[in-house]
Amino acid sequence: MNQHSPFWALWGWPIVMGALTTTGLITALVSDTWGDWWSWAALGVPVAVMGWYSLPRTSATSAAMTAAADATGMPSSAPR
Repeated sequence: MNQHSPFWALWGWPIVMGALTTTGLITALVSDTWGDWWSWAALGVPVAVMGWYSLPRTSATSAAMTAAADATGMPSSAPR
C-alpha cells in the first residue's frame, strides 16, 4: 500500500527548492572552486523553474472548450 502523505504532496517541491537555495547561498558565502559551481547550480535551478512556470500557456483544453461552445452556441468560460 503506497499512499502519499498530503503534506509531502503539497510541500515536497517547495522544500526541495528551499533546500537548494539555502545550500547555494551558504556555499557561495563560505566556499571556493567547487563551491562556486555548486552555488551557481543550486541558485540557478529555482530561477529556471520560476522562469518556466511564468511563461504563458496555451491550453489545448481551453481551445477545445471554445470550439465546443462555438458549435453549441453556448457561452464559454474559456478566454479567447
